[in-house]
Amino acid sequence: MRQMARSYREAGVNVEEARRAVELIGRAAAATSTPSVLAGVGGFGSLFRFDPTTHPDPVLVASTDGVGSKLQLAIALGRHGTIGVDLVNHCVNDIAVHGADPLFFLDYLAVGKLRAEAAAEIVSGIADACAAAGIALVGGETAELPDLYEADEYDLAGFIVGVVARADVIDGAQVRAGDLLLGLPSSGLHTNGYTLARRLFPEDEWRRAAPGLERTIGEELLEPHRSYLDEIRILRRAMRDAGGEPLAFAHITGGGWVENIPRTLPAGLGAEIESGSWHVPLIFSLIQERGDISDADMVRTFNLGIGLTCVVHPDFEAAALTALPEARRIGTIVPVERDAPRVAFV
Repeated sequence: MRQMARSYREAGVNVEEARRAVELIGRAAAATSTPSVLAGVGGFGSLFRFDPTTHPDPVLVASTDGVGSKLQLAIALGRHGTIGVDLVNHCVNDIAVHGADPLFFLDYLAVGKLRAEAAAEIVSGIADACAAAGIALVGGETAELPDLYEADEYDLAGFIVGVVARADVIDGAQVRAGDLLLGLPSSGLHTNGYTLARRLFPEDEWRRAAPGLERTIGEELLEPHRSYLDEIRILRRAMRDAGGEPLAFAHITGGGWVENIPRTLPAGLGAEIESGSWHVPLIFSLIQERGDISDADMVRTFNLGIGLTCVVHPDFEAAALTALPEARRIGTIVPVERDAPRVAFV
């Protein structure tokens, strides 16, 4: 007969370990604090003083996301220090594509069994990425849920708020046929396609090297999601100096090329992509070969080495490529019929 728990700890929740985790997490969060943070980790709510004078007619831009099954690689390999970087950079990119400057970030960490040091390692990665983006980690939540997760399992989500002047919002409304599509390289899979990648490369292969790779499969797959915040800012400044503006940005995440690029374009327009106009990292070729995956499924699932796209008027292509030498012209905006695919590879 199962013994009845007589305390919260016997039921699987260690309040003392939670207190230690909050103390360790608080140290990491404190390193990201800005003068706008009036109260951060430790309170019931986080207090952030928003200064509306920094952006005329300010518009707040918010987003939330998780890391998905990339977590399972981090858990299996015992490498938790960069998974928080994935989380922050994904969220930063999602608001930066609208022209927003990030203000603050919150996280949610749910674990099967709370280990303060492991939780602190995860949140330290979050804090590092927040510091790199110049934003404050103002708070979050750590939940020990032994009835939902195995002891070593955890889930991670993030919440970000940014601001942009209304006149500076990038929404794709000015995109026209004949505009050019530029691409910036990804650092790998970022945070998408891992359910498929893990099935093709099972756990017993994650510590092995693959032909052509300079590191193990696991290291390649754990490469952190890249932030494009600085590149977006550089491009906007350069194009303004030249008399123009970026017309649309797309963060290539879940849904790959075919889902994300159309989100940034007016109705009746699509993108014609020039195959071979950029370098596709070897990891994507290995995935496609291992699974005998069609090209159509690859572009629907993975970023294929391009993590951010930008639409520019042809007159400003030179200014954009000079400002960002790693960018490549990868396509053109074209008219499309109502029911036709909005992304085509040629």
